[in-house]
Amino acid sequence: MYAIAFLDIHKERYPSLVSRFAENFVSDINIGLIVIDQSFHIVEISSLACKLLNVSKNEVVNKSIDEVFFDVPDEHRIVQRTLLNGITVKNQAIAWSSNQQKFDLLVDSNIIRDETGHIVGAYVIFKDVTNLRSLEQQVRQSDRLATIGQIAAGTAHEIRNPLTSIKGFLQILKTVLVKNQLNNEIEYTDIMLSEIERINKLVNEILLLSKPKDVIYQALDINTVLKQLYPIIQNEGLLHGIEVNYDLTESLPLVIADSELLKQVFLNVSKNGIEAMSEGGILNISTKIDEENKRVEIAIHDNGPGIPNYIADKIFEPFFTTKPTGTGLGLSICQKIIHDLGGSIRVSTKGFGTTFQISLPFH
Repeated sequence: MYAIAFLDIHKERYPSLVSRFAENFVSDINIGLIVIDQSFHIVEISSLACKLLNVSKNEVVNKSIDEVFFDVPDEHRIVQRTLLNGITVKNQAIAWSSNQQKFDLLVDSNIIRDETGHIVGAYVIFKDVTNLRSLEQQVRQSDRLATIGQIAAGTAHEIRNPLTSIKGFLQILKTVLVKNQLNNEIEYTDIMLSEIERINKLVNEILLLSKPKDVIYQALDINTVLKQLYPIIQNEGLLHGIEVNYDLTESLPLVIADSELLKQVFLNVSKNGIEAMSEGGILNISTKIDEENKRVEIAIHDNGPGIPNYIADKIFEPFFTTKPTGTGLGLSICQKIIHDLGGSIRVSTKGFGTTFQISLPFH
């Protein structure tokens, strides 16, 4: 709004400066701008808006909003039809998906009037705040994980010691039951032993949050780490009837990380993808370079049934799991490992299949 006022006030005195400002404003990659006329046709669109809509400027200028957003329900469109009726928004947060990527946008809109006060068009300005929202979520998640870790550090031994005693006595009891052929009681004992093992596993995973192993940071080639894991992931795939494909970009820049922790992340995500394809399928693991943001990107994609949207936003939360015997900490730990390296891990799902996108910085 201030930019447009600036143009109105100074257009006669500083025509060259104003035109340059307007050109830079529209082409600014960090600002999305869509200007429509009174017939609801696009008359101007910025680079960021084109990127989010996955179109080129020439394709959409002079086209109606209905043509551009033909596959998007009215209530989810960035530009609402009610805008020309004077119904504007300010600092409205909306979620937008494009090319299997989710974006968080902050939207402002307003109408444009001529000298007589009649509405001749409108504009929508939006800012991509995905990274900011991701940072906020990361901080909240880190706080929660730190709290869990502190509790674990203080209580782990108090939990483990009695569990060890209970497990030992149950094993002795089972030996007696086997000798006396008390099959029902043996079955009950096996259930108790398996539940104790589950508690032990949970305690071990929580301890990873509070007392990680000795971390050795060094310059690593991600492709080398993935190649070392290939036999393990391939064997896991064979057990489930899954084909594993690698598509690795050569000559990746080195990243600073701990090799064993990265292996833990890649194995965990790969196993989740394999287990999601209960009827067989293909697990694709690929790497590429994002030169613009100085990142190495690792994508792990399965062609399983996908993750429902109402679950996708929760999968990194501690103790959230859809598996009957899962602890719900695997992906939380993976997220913490990647965030500690200054990277990010995101999930996207569209139609059939799920992609985990892991991004790590290089220098």
